[in-house]
Amino acid sequence: MLRAIVIDDIETIRKRHLTIIKASCPNISIVGQADSVESGIKLITQLSPDIVFLDVEMPDGTGFDLLQKLKPFAFKVIFITGYEDFAIRAFRFSAIDYLLKPLDANHLVEAVKKAEDSMGKEVFDMKLNNLFSNLERPKNLQKLILKTSDKIYSVNIQDVVNCESDKNYTTFNFINAPKLIVSTNLKEYEAMLSPHNFFRTHQSHLINMAYFDHFIKTDGGNTIVMKNKTTIPLSVRKKEEFLVLLENI
Repeated sequence: MLRAIVIDDIETIRKRHLTIIKASCPNISIVGQADSVESGIKLITQLSPDIVFLDVEMPDGTGFDLLQKLKPFAFKVIFITGYEDFAIRAFRFSAIDYLLKPLDANHLVEAVKKAEDSMGKEVFDMKLNNLFSNLERPKNLQKLILKTSDKIYSVNIQDVVNCESDKNYTTFNFINAPKLIVSTNLKEYEAMLSPHNFFRTHQSHLINMAYFDHFIKTDGGNTIVMKNKTTIPLSVRKKEEFLVLLENI
């Protein structure tokens, strides 16, 4: 049985969380609840839970502030937020689980299972440090967690030249580092990286526009050449959108 604490500043929402957790996760025992950063810190210190369901925004600070004040800690964290804001992007870049309000029972069960099955403390600490780094960094200096078959890397997104998909795998090519292959499809990375000056040129290709060099128009097709001389295909249906993008650079 996993011992859990729920931290949220709004009582009605906190009670709703408790009801859904109890109904959906019989392997979890709620041992306490708190309504602020300060009270959450006291409760966690007192009860030493296995999992903390943590709200992002609270009147006396954020869930990130709470974690910073408790470092180092041994419990797993599942963030809960009511906003599709900058924090969501930071979660995705850092490969850290989060849930949106109102809680969805299926998503909750999945997040708890991931927390139970997650790798060692060192890996979670790496992800959390990546999250804290992203929250403090400018948009163009964000870091991305990439998990290969045997290692986990934290990479600077401005160092990514392009991404290439092969079914459910994505290869990341860098300006001055060996390529990395991860078992996540390109569509997921397109959603994360598009706000950071990345463009999907083709079904199988996503490029960092910061490394675009020139564009070749030919009868047989259209080709993008990157600054490192890599050539990338441009699909017919993406050509007009890409040319508009170039006009606005």
